[in-house]
Amino acid sequence: MTSPCPPISDADWPADIADLRDGFAGALNVYRTMAHHPALLRAWAPLRQHVVKDTALGAINSELVILRAAHRMGSAYEWAHHVHRARILGMDDSRIRAMRGNPSGNDGLIAQAVDQLFDQRRLSGGLEQALAETFGREAVYDLIATVGFYSVLGYLLMTYRTPIDSDVAAEMADHPL
Repeated sequence: MTSPCPPISDADWPADIADLRDGFAGALNVYRTMAHHPALLRAWAPLRQHVVKDTALGAINSELVILRAAHRMGSAYEWAHHVHRARILGMDDSRIRAMRGNPSGNDGLIAQAVDQLFDQRRLSGGLEQALAETFGREAVYDLIATVGFYSVLGYLLMTYRTPIDSDVAAEMADHPL
């Protein structure tokens, strides 16, 4: 089935967000798909900067949150892209794979938090306290925001059947998890 909003090519890129094309927005199909709504993509950019780059979770914990959220959403695009990113950060495949199951330690605490957000739409007081003691309260806020952020992306990706970017698809084919 053809998407009504496939990733936008450079030739068709909206003029009012031309400044975003050479940065993050032009680099991935997810943002090329979002470019069908230029105002949303422009508004998205500052939150993306915080959630993806400036998070109090740190890069590794953020990737673990995203992997678990991608798994829970069933978003093949996000799962593949964040397996790729986790590998770049030095995570081994067994740790990545564990985020689809029942990981232990701090990874398990992260998985439990993502699961509670999906299942109960909030963190219990005890889990929030354990997360704050382990990672810091700002990291708890960022964990919640990351799950929300990637849930919205998952909804967009799956609604518009956004294809996994070719370099990531090739990596997953050559080095499956």
